Amino acid sequence: MKIVLDTNVLVAGLLSPFGACGDIVRMISSGNLTLCVDARILSEYHEVLRRPKLQFEEDKIVTILDYVERNGQTVASSPLLTSLPDPDDEPFLEVAITGSAECLVTGNHAHFPSNLCQGVKVISPADFLKLLRKQKSAGGTVGRS
Repeated sequence: MKIVLDTNVLVAGLLSPFGACGDIVRMISSGNLTLCVDARILSEYHEVLRRPKLQFEEDKIVTILDYVERNGQTVASSPLLTSLPDPDDEPFLEVAITGSAECLVTGNHAHFPSNLCQGVKVISPADFLKLLRKQKSAGGTVGRS
């Protein structure tokens, strides 16, 4: 399954590996999910994960980012026709739309008004895991990328 992962979910998953965000990061690391990214998203991941207040070890940052760059799907996206409330969120929606991601997983659902999402499912980490469980119990596969 192809998804776009907002930076807040990646950070939360790395800070706390036992919650929904941690489950999603582990599923990405194990190859069960494919991240759709572009240069802007990768740049934001690089910048945010290196913020001193997060105290991530550099080797762990390099490992996760190398994995995402090698195994993610790089998307050349088109600009949105209408701006989002927070322009910094636009790359995530643009990549989700252009990359045909099944959903955009974010902790900031309100930043993505549904009328601007062009059919992309914007979903919280907990609701994303519920969706996966529902698909699995219905006989669907988790990795249809």
